[in-house]
Amino acid sequence: MASSSAPRSDAGIVERARAIAPLIREQALRTEQERSVPGEVVAALTEAGIHRMNVPWRYGGYQTRLRTQVDALAEIAAACGSTGFTALIQAGCAFIAALFPDEAQDEIFTSPDVRVGGTLVPDATAVATADGYVVNGTSRFATGCRHADWHLLTVRVESGEGPPEMLWTAVPMAELEILDDWYVSGLAGSGSNSVVARDVFVPAHRAMPLGPLLNGEFPSKSNADDPFYRMPVLLMFCAWTAPNALGLARAALEEFTGRIHRRGITYTFHQRQNEATVTHLQAAEAALKISCAELLTSDFVARIEAGEPYGHQERARIRGQSGYVARLCKEAVDLIASASGASSLHREVPIQRVVRDVQALNLHSFVNPATNLEIYGRVLSGLDAGTPFL
Repeated sequence: MASSSAPRSDAGIVERARAIAPLIREQALRTEQERSVPGEVVAALTEAGIHRMNVPWRYGGYQTRLRTQVDALAEIAAACGSTGFTALIQAGCAFIAALFPDEAQDEIFTSPDVRVGGTLVPDATAVATADGYVVNGTSRFATGCRHADWHLLTVRVESGEGPPEMLWTAVPMAELEILDDWYVSGLAGSGSNSVVARDVFVPAHRAMPLGPLLNGEFPSKSNADDPFYRMPVLLMFCAWTAPNALGLARAALEEFTGRIHRRGITYTFHQRQNEATVTHLQAAEAALKISCAELLTSDFVARIEAGEPYGHQERARIRGQSGYVARLCKEAVDLIASASGASSLHREVPIQRVVRDVQALNLHSFVNPATNLEIYGRVLSGLDAGTPFL
C-alpha cells in the first residue's frame, strides 16, 4: 500500500484523533449497519497516523508512548466503539509484527501505514515443510480484516508427541478468504469476520513461536534490545483494551448529560430530567465509576511503561485491573442506560449502541472481568495463575 500524508511525528496525535472524531461519530450508525468500518473512516485514521503508533521507527513508524496511545484510542472509541476496537486490534497486531524476524518485518512494513490484523485463537493448523509451513483452517474474530493488509494467524503444529506447538504466522490478506459471518449485537461494526486459509504456504521467517513470546523471547534482532518492544505483549493488550471501555463510558455520560436538559421523566411532575434528584445521583455515580476506571488505567499503564522486570504477581494484577476497568465502565453505562428512558432505544440514539458495545467488550475472553479477577485472586492466594497468558 502507498504511504499516506500522515505527519512524520506522533506529536499531537491525540488532538488529531479528537479532530476526526466527528466524522467517526457521524458514520457510527453506518459502521454498525455495514458491519465494517467505512473506507473514509479508515482513510481518516490513516491520515491521522493512528496505524503508525507501534510501527518501528526504521520503517517510518512512531513507536508512540503507551500513555499517548491509550488517550488517542479513547478518543476514537468515544466516537464509535467498533471503530475504536478495530483501531486497538490493529495497533496491537502491528506491535506483534515488530517482534517477528527482521526479514518478515521487511515484507510487512513496506509502508508505515500498513494495517495488520490478527487473532490469538488457534483454530487453524499447520504442517511443517523443509522451508516453512502449509496452513489450513478457519480463524474466527479477524477484526478489521476487510481493510487489513496482513493477518497474524495463530496455528497449531501437531508433532504427534505432546501438546501441539502454537505459532503466529504472518499471512498477506490477499492469500486468505474472508467469510461474511459477522452478524452480532455488539461491536457489530468491527468487521470481525472469519478468515480461511487453504493450503497457504508460510515461509519459516514469517512464523513466530507463541510459547517463547509469552516469556519475553522473540526473534527480531533489530528490536530485541529496544525497551519499547520489551513491554510484554499481553500486558500491552490490557492497556490497548482499556481505552475502548473508557471511551464508550465517557460517550454515554456525555450523551446522557446532554439529553437530560431536553426531556422530562414520563409520568412524573419533572418537566426536565436534570431537575430530578434521582438524576443527580445517577450522573454522579456513573461519573465516579468512570473516574475510578481512569485511575486504575493510569496506574497499570504507568507500571507497564516503567519497564522490566515484570513479576508474576504484577502481571496478574494488571490483568485484574484491566478486567475491573471494563466492569466499572459497563456498570456506568448500564446505570446511564437505565436512566435514559424508552426514547434511547431508537437506533439513531448512541446510548443503545454503547450498551451493546461495552457488553461485547466485557465478553472478550482476555478482558472478561470475572476471569481476570479470578487470575489475580489465585495469585494473591498463593496459587499459580492458572494460565500462561500473563
